Formats: sequence, structure tokens, C-alpha cells
Amino acid sequence: SRLQLSGLCFLLQILLIILFALFVRYNPERSPGLDSQELNCSWRNRDLGLQPALLVTFLARYRLGSVATSILVVAFVIQWAVLIRGFLYSFQNGKIVVGAQSMVSANLCTMAVLISTGAVLGRINPVQMLLMTLLEVTIFTLNEFILLSLMGVRDSGGSLTVHTFGAYFGLMVSRILHQPRVDGRQEEQDQAQHQNLAVPLPTGTIYLWIFWPSFTSVPTFCGTTEPWAVLNTHFSLAASTLATFILSPILHEEGMLWMVQLQDATLASVAMMGMAGEMLVTPFGALTAGFLAGLVPLLGSRFLTPFLRSRLKLQDTCGIHNIHGLPGVLGTLLGTLLAALATADAYGDRLQVVFPEVAQGTRTAQGQGLLQLCALPLTLLLATLGGCLTG
Repeated sequence: SRLQLSGLCFLLQILLIILFALFVRYNPERSPGLDSQELNCSWRNRDLGLQPALLVTFLARYRLGSVATSILVVAFVIQWAVLIRGFLYSFQNGKIVVGAQSMVSANLCTMAVLISTGAVLGRINPVQMLLMTLLEVTIFTLNEFILLSLMGVRDSGGSLTVHTFGAYFGLMVSRILHQPRVDGRQEEQDQAQHQNLAVPLPTGTIYLWIFWPSFTSVPTFCGTTEPWAVLNTHFSLAASTLATFILSPILHEEGMLWMVQLQDATLASVAMMGMAGEMLVTPFGALTAGFLAGLVPLLGSRFLTPFLRSRLKLQDTCGIHNIHGLPGVLGTLLGTLLAALATADAYGDRLQVVFPEVAQGTRTAQGQGLLQLCALPLTLLLATLGGCLTG
């Protein structure tokens, strides 16, 4: 197994180097912050540096091995995603033109893959993880291209394209790889995960609080436009944290507030606000959505996860269904409602940024909302079929 991993990494890296040498180029005529994928006006009006993102999967049972596997996945996905996305979005005269947005978009793809690995972490080896990643990046990019480019769906923060797709893709892989003998160890594993807290877990929570607002807002920021995505994400994070402090003592008799629950609430609130973050949620709406998102992981892990495990044989190592899947679906529904209610009076000049087709009169707000809604079953279909094939 050790030699297989070494050999596969060597072959993949050499292949990527050759493909980059043949196809990938910087565009000397434009700033590195620009890219040919014209999804948001931020890249036309402002040079933006690369925004870092960190999503650490930590389980006490696997210690630093799970972190090392996550880093392996990140290192491969960033390279592979730039290539696959480049062929779809920025293939010009036989070359792929890349810039800072290419790396930001690759990071979004990386996040979806890391979400998927949370369902199978500890149950597949690194070689299988790389093969899963190879297929998922391709299907993820195809789904994103259909939704964002062909249909004109707005999902800057990735409620649908990142969180929902990543969660249900991973769950389908996990279902195909169902191992009955694991069920008996699941409760013990979960207990160990909560009780044996180490430095990476609280550190990861702090990093998520620091970087999530900028990470979800970098595709939406446009000139001097008010950064709604930053504000909405912060409001959502605050409300979801308080929701954890409210519900956790009620559901757990020992009254102990585990750091992992705060991390789950943080992730769920961002998944909820991903699509709606750039829209007119209002501070009240962002607080309400964040509060509801903070309740989902706690209620889901207590009541829904045991049902899915016993009836549907879904083995979800890190609970990605409650942390990313359900909040992503709810965030998509919220974004659909806000899109259908969008008006020029409410948005002003920002309507051209958020819903350009509506501002130009080529599409009604209700039509935009219908497209947002139709994107949900399409994403679930591609995620489940792709996950089953990969599994």
C-alpha cells in the first residue's frame, strides 16, 4: 500500500507537470487577478489577491493521519481543478489562461472534495482517496459549469455547488462502500472524537471564523459596493454559535459544550449563507438563518443520523450530512426565495451585480428564482450518480 501511494502520487504529479507545461499560461495582457470566467464584476473592476482557505478534518481516532490525508487531497485538487476548470472556462487558442481567480475557484472545488472525504475518512486508504478525488473534481466542475455558466444560477458562496454537492457525493460513495462491521464501532468512534480534544480542533474553529467571511465574499466584492457577503456571514456565524450554547446543554445530560459542536455550527452557518450571502438577506434575516443553521447539526446528530445509519445504511464519519448537506439545501431554498423577490427598488445599482439578467430585463425575478430552484435537483442528481459511480 505504501508503494502504491508513492507510485500513484509520482505518476499523477508528473502527468500534471506535463499538462501544465503544454496548456497552462498566465495572460500577459491582463492583471493576474483577472480571469476569463466573467461570473462577477469584481474581477473586472478590482485586482484581488489570493484569499486563503483552511478546512481541517480532525478525528481523535486517526490523530494527525486524517490531517495529512486532507493535505494530500488539497495538494492534488488545486492542480487538477485548475486544469479541468481551465478547459471549460478559459481555453483560448489552445492554452488555458489562469489568474488569481483560477486559484480561488480551485479552492472552492477543494472544499467540496474535503467535505466528501468527511463521509469516508478512516474507511478508505489514501490511494482510494486520490482516485475518488480524480473523479469528483471532474463531476463537480461539470455541475458547476452547467449551473453557473449555462443556467445563470447565482451561488457565489457555494451553498449548492460546494456544500450540497460535496455532502451528497460523499454520502453516496459511503453508501456503496457500506461495511456492516463498522456500525458497532460508530458510537465508540463518535465518543472518542468528542472527548479526546487536541489543538487542531479549536485552532480549526478559530481559522474558520477568521477566514470564512473573506472566503465567501471574494467572488462577490465589486468596487465600492457594500460587502454584504462579509456582513451576512458574520451575523450568521454569531447566531449559530449562540444556538449551539442554547441547545447543547438541553440535548446532552452532562451539560458539557464540546468544541466540535461549535465547529459544526460554524460550518453549517456558512453553508446556509453561501448562496444568499450576496443577496439582500438583511441583518435580521442573516441572524435568523444562522440561528436555524446552528440547530441543524445538533438535532441532526441526535435524531436523524441514527435513523439514516440503521435504515439507509449511511455511514457518515464526520457528520457531513448535518453540517454541510442539510444546511446547503436550506441555504439553496433561502437563495431561491430571495432571488424570486429581488427588485430594482430594493437592490438599486447592486441588482446588476447580483442578478445581471434581471437588471438587463432578459429574465424576470421569478424566472431567476425558478432556475435557482431547478438547480437543486440537478445538483443532487449529479452528486448521487457521481458518488455511486465513484463508490
